[in-house]
Amino acid sequence: MLAVLEGFSVVWLIILVGWFVGRKNVLGDNAPMVLSRLSFFVASPALLLETLAKAELRTVLAEPLLVAAVSAVVTGGSFFLLVKFVLNRSLSEAVLSAMSSSTANAANLGIPIAAYVLGDAALIAPVLVFQLAFYTPIYLMLLDSLTSGHRPTPGRILLQIMTNPMILGTAVGLVLAATRWQLPALLAEPLHLIAGAAIPAILIAFGMSLGTSKPLSGADGRRSDILLATGFKLVLHPLVAFLLGHFVLGMGGAALFAVVVAAALPTAQNVFVAAQRYRVGVTVAKDTVLATTVLAIPAMFVIAFLLG
Repeated sequence: MLAVLEGFSVVWLIILVGWFVGRKNVLGDNAPMVLSRLSFFVASPALLLETLAKAELRTVLAEPLLVAAVSAVVTGGSFFLLVKFVLNRSLSEAVLSAMSSSTANAANLGIPIAAYVLGDAALIAPVLVFQLAFYTPIYLMLLDSLTSGHRPTPGRILLQIMTNPMILGTAVGLVLAATRWQLPALLAEPLHLIAGAAIPAILIAFGMSLGTSKPLSGADGRRSDILLATGFKLVLHPLVAFLLGHFVLGMGGAALFAVVVAAALPTAQNVFVAAQRYRVGVTVAKDTVLATTVLAIPAMFVIAFLLG
């Protein structure tokens, strides 16, 4: 428990540094975007490659991958039915809302939480693999079909998946782990240095973003949708992960804690990007991302306390 609290403290201190830097506008208005893109396109793929190359594949991709997939589908599916048939929203808005309630911020906040709280950045890989390769593309195909009136081609979807830097870094790391190949020092050393920039860049950008918006400041008649989506993401999603992991798969200890914390990650920012792209559910996506981002780490503290 003490190690978990120390991990959260490290994360929060770097976030506070980012918040202070943002408040003082030390790095300029575009700094959060630049730091986020540096992490997403360069440093985080390097970190995933480096950590997965040394990981035990069965530990990373067996039960944790199943928990990540089932908990997300159950949470998203439940919220879709609620939004469509109880709140009476349009089909496209219900799809976007389901995405908001079940898609975790595995790339940005998930990697530092895995590294400092769970003790191994490779533990976020199951969520990344499932979301980037399967879950998010399915939602995007549905939204594209519902809002544009035509079906996206499988080739275009496959191209989006295969050119995602997180997928590329994960794939190379998994190949290295499966084959037990080792990168030569000439490549491994610069890769290690680049990977070291991932977590500070993510957390500082995250801290800077906290001072720019307030959740529910313009709920636009969707306050109930936002509050329910936040509850589904931070309560139901980790609860389903716990029930599945503990009672169905027999997981316990650190392994169970890892999958529950991963499920309690806040809504991914790319949900808001998708909402803007398809011009549906923008308010719900924006405020759910903000609310879950602010409340996620306190929720993880509660999980850490309950699971010991």
